[in-house]
Amino acid sequence: MSKYNWDEKHIISIPEEKVALSTKNLHVYYGSNESIKGVDMQFEKNKITALIGPSGSGKSTYLRSLNRMNDTIDIARVTGEIWYEGIDINRPEINVYEMRKHIGMVFQRPNPFAKSIYKNITFAHERAGVKDKAKLDEIVETSLKQAALWNQVKDDLHKSALTLSGGQQQRLCIARAISVKPDILLMDEPASALDPIATMQLEETMAELKKDYTIIIVTHSMEQAARSSDYTAFFYLGDLIEYDATKKIFQNAQLQSTSDYVSGRFG
Repeated sequence: MSKYNWDEKHIISIPEEKVALSTKNLHVYYGSNESIKGVDMQFEKNKITALIGPSGSGKSTYLRSLNRMNDTIDIARVTGEIWYEGIDINRPEINVYEMRKHIGMVFQRPNPFAKSIYKNITFAHERAGVKDKAKLDEIVETSLKQAALWNQVKDDLHKSALTLSGGQQQRLCIARAISVKPDILLMDEPASALDPIATMQLEETMAELKKDYTIIIVTHSMEQAARSSDYTAFFYLGDLIEYDATKKIFQNAQLQSTSDYVSGRFG
């Protein structure tokens, strides 16, 4: 028998400032399996929120729901509401391609296109009809500067992105995502394939980016969550168990299960 009382009232604090994104009664099903169990959350604008929890807790599934990435999985079904700028983006008539310009995503492993560094940034813009080279140059420089990569690659923009280090590739993927000026950036364990130095550089980049973006990150690293985020949400078995300011979660969690998880005593 579990030593935790999972029927205990969950502790969910609501951000007091402007909300960038929220979910109401969000459920995700993979076939008959309920992976996310009616989660209500609000994300504060220009803050970093970390989603933590053991493997299989649903944190990545929840994150992928926020810009409809689960739509690509045949057996996935998402019910409930996802509110962005007064619109429930979980409605079937929503143009998902257009929505993802506002809610971008960076995946667990760097996935640059097999193109030049420059073309990685400009690809979506050229497909959208942007032909002005001066405009494209500006987009590339601005995006790479925001992702803290410009100084390292400005003389090699036409070299293959695949020649970059893992950390540089991940920051290129961030630059590619923010080049279309999203409001929200979702990051699914973006440092899991990086060494400690590249991870530190990524966290420094995130701290700069939150001036202009709302960031929601899934991480398995308690140290990263504690260092980098403003809010932390603890997921377990598809439930949101506790959600509060990161300092409270790590120093004064209200639930024993949360305290045990962030301190490594969970189980």
